[in-house]
Amino acid sequence: MTVAKRIDGKAKAAELAESISRETAALLKEHGVTPGLAVVIIGEDPASQVYVRNKKRTAESCGFHSVQHTLPENVSQPDVLQLINELNNDDAIHGILVQLPLPDHLNEQAITQAIAPSKDVDGFHFVNIGKLTAGHTSDAFVPCTPAGCMLMIEDELGSDLSGKNAVVIGRSNIVGKPMASLLLQANATVTVTHSRTRNLPQVVAGADIIVAAVGRADMVKADWVKPGAVIIDVGINRVEKTIDGETRMVLTGDVDF
Repeated sequence: MTVAKRIDGKAKAAELAESISRETAALLKEHGVTPGLAVVIIGEDPASQVYVRNKKRTAESCGFHSVQHTLPENVSQPDVLQLINELNNDDAIHGILVQLPLPDHLNEQAITQAIAPSKDVDGFHFVNIGKLTAGHTSDAFVPCTPAGCMLMIEDELGSDLSGKNAVVIGRSNIVGKPMASLLLQANATVTVTHSRTRNLPQVVAGADIIVAAVGRADMVKADWVKPGAVIIDVGINRVEKTIDGETRMVLTGDVDF
């Protein structure tokens, strides 16, 4: 029986952080520039608080100038847009992240599109989306999760995915759609599936590459997957599970590991 190889995302992240730290130090030494990242968080969503703390800690550990703007839940749209405009014009800030989701009274599209494309490190601005879709990624920001997925896929299969069939489960603007664009750019044959796809197990069964990003706990089963396929599990789901006789909330992916 062939034993599956586990792809270690944490190890890849540590490798990247080390490389970025070296590049940051070189940038400061050679040009006197420290990369500046501003994170804007609105409200008290617990998951968002954790994500923002992690982003700030990682940025600082890599030598970045890291700034956090914490705004109240009831902040007005004009106040958010004013802050973004100030950050757009701040020469010490090179990247801006607005943590999603936003409170219901705020217009997500208006806010994400207010960020200057040259500072839109999430890759949500229509200019960056257009460049990604057209394959012009040399001067565009690509959403970090799909970019990370591609790095891990390339580690396993190389940068040219010609002849490989890829199935993306999920069609969000944050992961599914940009993931499909990156796979196409690498010459894979790509199928994007979603909640209305019929016979999903059969579709997935033909895949050499599977990226699960649908947000349904343990959805992808072993009998969906052919031997030798590369599986990237993007999902993070909070579910109740019984472990050693005790029921508790745990985090699990979209793939039934």
